[in-house]
Amino acid sequence: MIIRVAHDLDARGMADLLGRIIAIGGTTALTEMVTADDIREWMRRSPGHSAWHVAEGEDGAILGFQWIEPADHLPSDAANIATFVVPGAQGMGIGSALFRATERAARRLGFGWINANIRADNAGGLTYYQSRGFETYGTRSGHVMGDGHVVDKVLKRYSLS
Repeated sequence: MIIRVAHDLDARGMADLLGRIIAIGGTTALTEMVTADDIREWMRRSPGHSAWHVAEGEDGAILGFQWIEPADHLPSDAANIATFVVPGAQGMGIGSALFRATERAARRLGFGWINANIRADNAGGLTYYQSRGFETYGTRSGHVMGDGHVVDKVLKRYSLS
């Protein structure tokens, strides 16, 4: 497995992976399918203030991806994080390797902390971020997702200082 900076040509593989996760349901707040163009647009929305990484298998397939970027609901010294790993491959070190690259990038970009908003019913996501050293600092009750489903969110913070 190789961890590297994501680029436009990865967008199709990233969208396909994310589509599989959305179709399964229960772990992401995203409810509608995402296209490669959507991914490319997201990658361009915070130039110089975001970092995108992919985990690539020996065959070139995208095994996972992770990004950080500023968010309007966070202070300027914080970045929001999102992590996606191919279904069935959780616990194989993909997320850990991605986070090592993301943490370095967050420091280079000058962020003081990383925020994760995790669905309260996403046990795997809660465990992943907890195992990276994220600490719970709050909750958001009654978050209405795009499909009308209501979930609670756990807010976790990883300090870079």
